[in-house]
Amino acid sequence: MTQSSDVDDLAGALYGSIGLLARRLRQLQAPGDLSLPERAALARLDRGGPATAAELARAEQITSQAMGTTLGVLEERGFVERRRDPDDGRRIIMSLTEAGVEVLRHKRDARAQQLAKALGERFTDAELATLTAAAPLIERLGDSF
Repeated sequence: MTQSSDVDDLAGALYGSIGLLARRLRQLQAPGDLSLPERAALARLDRGGPATAAELARAEQITSQAMGTTLGVLEERGFVERRRDPDDGRRIIMSLTEAGVEVLRHKRDARAQQLAKALGERFTDAELATLTAAAPLIERLGDSF
């Protein structure tokens, strides 16, 4: 098998398995949980620091309007706050609040808890180590589009 077909096979396998995982996790949403866009916005702010709605929208590859709606919900829930950019008063910078940091840190999300339960019950220590090593690579793959 050539390297090109190896990469094609890997791409197909990842597409199918990541898609299945995402669909199953979406099905687990309980009332009050963060939605996928809400979690993504909070995680971006946590990793990258304060940002404008437009910057977050570009990073998540969604429209500015969709990100604005998501940030509005997060602001209502007290997870993000808006401030004027000190260098350009026309720009609004979004940042995490203490409550936003807490919700990320304590992993209150039912989907994350379900995923942790499945990992703990169905995977060996060696498999968990492999998944731990692969997680940053999968994130980098997601950021490459």
